[in-house]
Amino acid sequence: MTTKQERAVWIDGRLAELYPETPVPLDHRDAYTLLVAVLLSAQCTDKRVNLVTPHLWALGATPEEMMRVPVAQIQGVIRPCGLSPQKAKAIAGLSKILVETHGGVVPRSFEELEELPGVGHKTASVVMAQAFGVPAFPVDTHIHRLAQRWKLTNGKNVEQTEADLKQLFPREHWNVLHLRIIFYGREHCSARACDGTVCEICRTVVPTRQRAVKTKK
Repeated sequence: MTTKQERAVWIDGRLAELYPETPVPLDHRDAYTLLVAVLLSAQCTDKRVNLVTPHLWALGATPEEMMRVPVAQIQGVIRPCGLSPQKAKAIAGLSKILVETHGGVVPRSFEELEELPGVGHKTASVVMAQAFGVPAFPVDTHIHRLAQRWKLTNGKNVEQTEADLKQLFPREHWNVLHLRIIFYGREHCSARACDGTVCEICRTVVPTRQRAVKTKK
């Protein structure tokens, strides 16, 4: 496979075989609870977030309920997720804005989502893709690392990786494909289990590689 496009076509097909089902890893009930769960997942595992969110929803599962919960109480519940002071303040703040500005409804645009406290482009992309079905390609650390190992991007930064992947893969595949790459990265091509020379996809798309790949941040 000499070109990025050849590698992309093969990877797309292989991941579809490996992961025909693409459940969203974060437990949620609707767009609001997904938004909060994604916010909590920054520098935290999905598994831990899923342990914490039932306790958080007990305090408030809608923006109207959550905006009435003291920030200190939110922080006490979400502390296991890390960065709890910032995340608690963001959850309280975005809940208030959703009620006061958006009628208690999560907006369906990147621009409006990214204006909310604690919501960056990746979080907005996940919500747009998984809550509203809008094609997006959220790039997390797994995807950024694997795209470099598979020689799909130069990995200069996550913005460049996202742009490169959007060019290589069909738009209608983006929403399932970003999940498939995450699943594969966790199961077969993690930072420790593979260095770019071990897993099936790395060995197939770059068969001549001899040395470990140093991932750019």
